[in-house]
Amino acid sequence: MTSETKQEKTVLLDQDGHLANREDWSEELAQELANIEDVGELTDRHWKVIKYIQKEFDEQGDAPSIRKLTKESGVSTKELYQLFPKGPAKKAAKIAGLPKPKGCI
Repeated sequence: MTSETKQEKTVLLDQDGHLANREDWSEELAQELANIEDVGELTDRHWKVIKYIQKEFDEQGDAPSIRKLTKESGVSTKELYQLFPKGPAKKAAKIAGLPKPKGCI
C-alpha cells in the first residue's frame, strides 16, 4: 500500500493505485486523479460515467463491466475510450474512488 498527498491531505492507495478508503474520495480528488491518469478536465460526460459506476458499485459491490457500462449508462464504447483512454473501466473506477473492477487485468 502506498500513500500520496492530495488536496493537502494524505490518502492511502492500494497495490493497484486505487483509493484504499472510499471515504477519502471527493470531486476535487477525482479531478486530481484524472490529471494523474492523463484524462484531463472532467466534463459532464465524465461525471455521468463516474456517478453511474459509483451507483453500480454501491448496489452490486463491484464496478460494472465495459459492456454493462456502455449498455446502461448512455455512453457508447467509442466515447468511453475517448473519455478514459487506455483502459476506461479501470481509469473510471480509479477516478471514482473505487477498487479496480474484478474483470480488469
